[in-house]
Amino acid sequence: MTDAAPVEVNDLALASAAPPTLPESPAIAELPAEPVVNAALEDIPLAEMPEEEAAPSFNCEHMLSAMAQAAAMVQLTLEAPCMVNERFTLHHNGMMFSMTTDMEGTAEFAVPALSENAVFIVAFANGEGAVANASVTSLEYYDRAVVQWKGQSGMQVHALEYGADYGEAGHVWADAARDESSAALGEGGFLTRLGDPELDQALIAEVYTFPSGVAKQGGDVTLSVEAEITAANCGRDVEAQSLQKSADGSLKVQDLVLAMPECDSVGDFLVLKNLLNDLKIAGN
Repeated sequence: MTDAAPVEVNDLALASAAPPTLPESPAIAELPAEPVVNAALEDIPLAEMPEEEAAPSFNCEHMLSAMAQAAAMVQLTLEAPCMVNERFTLHHNGMMFSMTTDMEGTAEFAVPALSENAVFIVAFANGEGAVANASVTSLEYYDRAVVQWKGQSGMQVHALEYGADYGEAGHVWADAARDESSAALGEGGFLTRLGDPELDQALIAEVYTFPSGVAKQGGDVTLSVEAEITAANCGRDVEAQSLQKSADGSLKVQDLVLAMPECDSVGDFLVLKNLLNDLKIAGN
């Protein structure tokens, strides 16, 4: 067997052989001549970023307004938006009574004035409050008798006008109180009860007003205070105070401590005839 002759490779032939075709490189995108700029920073510089809005706040200022009305009454309006359903005490010239604000922190009520330059003070339990003033020029024509107490005292103010007996037209008390129109017309007096008796140990006041300066008829008005003996007051001492303003502007103040009978007397009444002075009216 003849051995195959070795194949000689011509180096020149290899060198001259065409090289294999390589894939072309992708074209390189041309970069912009100017550097890239952050548009957001260019449109809204950091120094002009919008500020955070302040959270809304509640106005907790207490406002009390006073407006003089007929028969020397004063209409009071209390606005205390941060004192919802809160108890407060109204002070006026020695008279005090307890009330509460409503679901919106407001209260409206009428008060018989005891001074011509009337000052009214609302005081809450936390020490906050409000003040209002009113000029009550018609007060000189009216007599006023106030009896005030604390809690369930059973007290009642009774006025018997021009010789009237109990239950007659001239008998003015809580169950026959009338209103300020009677006094404004000079026909007779009326009774105002102030304070919320549903509150625990509430301050309560009853005020009898008579138009002494404009009364159409002359005569006497007999004033008395009665204390009903109840299960809430029997067998203990009851404290009360009277304030009586005459048409001449003078104010008489008298304190009372009353020892109530034992509880087997529940339903009876004690009549206090010296706590208030009777009125002698000159007709006009």
